[in-house]
Amino acid sequence: MEYRQVGSAGVQVSEIALGNWITHGGQVGVDAARSCVEAAFDEGINFFDTADVYERGKAEAVLGDILKGVRRSSYVLATKVFWPTGETVNDSGLSRKHIIESCHASLKRLQTDYVDLYQAHRFDSEVRLEETLQAFDDLVRQGKTMYIGVSEWTAGQISEALTIADEMGFDRIISSQPQYSMLWRVPEAEVIPLCRREGIGQIVWSPLAMGVLTGKYKPGEDRPQGSRGTHGSGIREAYLRDETLTAVQNLQPIADDLGISMANMALAWVLNNDNVSAAITGATKPEQVRENVKASGVKLDAEVLRRIDEVLGDLPRRDPSLTGGA
Repeated sequence: MEYRQVGSAGVQVSEIALGNWITHGGQVGVDAARSCVEAAFDEGINFFDTADVYERGKAEAVLGDILKGVRRSSYVLATKVFWPTGETVNDSGLSRKHIIESCHASLKRLQTDYVDLYQAHRFDSEVRLEETLQAFDDLVRQGKTMYIGVSEWTAGQISEALTIADEMGFDRIISSQPQYSMLWRVPEAEVIPLCRREGIGQIVWSPLAMGVLTGKYKPGEDRPQGSRGTHGSGIREAYLRDETLTAVQNLQPIADDLGISMANMALAWVLNNDNVSAAITGATKPEQVRENVKASGVKLDAEVLRRIDEVLGDLPRRDPSLTGGA
């Protein structure tokens, strides 16, 4: 396993992270979740990503139980706040009230005194950004989190936050968590260039395009039993069109020439971007964890990148106005 700094921050994270969206507390049982986390540690993964909204807190609780007793300084733990966690008007968003209360609730479920990275899961246009950033800064100063990050914020929103933080002396954002893959290149237009200049690292989600880039979905065939494509877990229907699936199958010879799996090539592709600090992967069994970590350290040369672009053509989405799921 190789490790990278998150932007210009000093913290080092494994290139492959383990996330638990739709897995812990939902798609897989506790024993399977524990096996995946144990496999992650065995393979050198030190970075775990979750959110308070995943399975309405169950994902955090399961992860907290699994990590209990593990030396706290040996791993980097990230969670998020924004989406509704209750039924009342103050149970969502990025108000000071919701941020502080949600952080305390997450710490309780995760059974820890602090998280390493606390992220705004989306931007809240209903709350003054100064209020949001003040609340995050207070959590840093209280030792409840080491660093602050954002997820699916636009370049303009990130830039505004950086200006306010500099003017008011707040801790700066160190990470951005966008969707990014061979099939979803939206961050390349504005977010990645801004973040590269400002010392913010990308922690990308869905680097395998929700499993499509593994090649397991075949054009004209039924979707694999038990896959995201069969039980409605947010997979983009555009990814499952025959045109897309045919193009993805045509990536197989490139992976074969490299001697790696389709999944590892897709992960290596996002890690080829020097602004990417880590790629978040999910797993329902430890074998998937062991397979994904093989992508760490794999380098793709310019000719391989050219062949990939040639195969995919105009399929990748690049519109900066588009955002998605997790």
